[in-house]
Amino acid sequence: MKNVAVASAGTLAAGIGYASLIERNAFVVREATMPVLTPGSSPLKVLHLSDIHMRPTQRRKQAWLRELAGLKPDLVVNTGDNLAHPKAVPAVVQALGDLLSVPGVFVFGSNDYFAPRLKNPANYLTNPGHRIHGEPLPWQDLRAAFTERGWLDMTHTRREFEVAGLHIAAAGVDDPHLSRDRYATIAGAADPTANLTLGLTHSPEPRVLDRFAADGYQLVMAGHTHGGQLCLPFYGAIVTNCDLDRSRVKGPSRWGARTQLHVSAGIGTSPFAPLRFCCRPEATLLTLVAAPTGGSDAGTRAGQSDTTVSAR
Repeated sequence: MKNVAVASAGTLAAGIGYASLIERNAFVVREATMPVLTPGSSPLKVLHLSDIHMRPTQRRKQAWLRELAGLKPDLVVNTGDNLAHPKAVPAVVQALGDLLSVPGVFVFGSNDYFAPRLKNPANYLTNPGHRIHGEPLPWQDLRAAFTERGWLDMTHTRREFEVAGLHIAAAGVDDPHLSRDRYATIAGAADPTANLTLGLTHSPEPRVLDRFAADGYQLVMAGHTHGGQLCLPFYGAIVTNCDLDRSRVKGPSRWGARTQLHVSAGIGTSPFAPLRFCCRPEATLLTLVAAPTGGSDAGTRAGQSDTTVSAR
């Protein structure tokens, strides 16, 4: 029994070491094709970033983020939780670099407004609605930096704009994880003449996804879940940290008859839980193509692949 206990302790220590030192920094670009555009639309390359959770000292993450501009997306979508430190705004802006010259849209998450705090990990299983807020973060400075470079703040806003010759009608809500969402401020049918109708939210709460779907949005993009962050082989995510079911914790999926959902597994972690297991940190390059029947009922998970982009 003693030998078994020692072996088990050694395995656990090795697993923690791998999750904290290796996989947490094993950044990857995941690629997927989603047939969501109106018939006849040309393809659109969208880079989805979420949950960067930046601290000023994270040089490896910053270097990796700077390389993403080489993917040459047509549009960048940022679904929040960029910060993990009160002095991280310059690091985020410098790391995003040339991506801020690409058309972009964003909403904020809870860790743009408040710094993370040490929490009881059991709360994720036994009391997922429990909220502990850290010190306020300078989200206004981050918003100013993004908007000065031309990115559009979609918080409780509807906007229509052109990207790569396509007409996009977008809307977003504030973070449902903090109960800051006010969908009534953007409610109403999405523009049916747009090549793409796009909804943004940080946390993919079903109550918000239902509203976007009812209003006819073709694609909703979210983050927050970290893909489960700690996953089990052959089982997947243990928790989603929201009311979304585990099967949709990351990647493309369907939501209702006509809406597709993309949830990013995110790039960072809380400094108080710097672990990832069976869930590499990711950015996602989505190639949006025309839906064959004008709806969203074909092959959302087809064509997924991982591309490692290493930091120098």
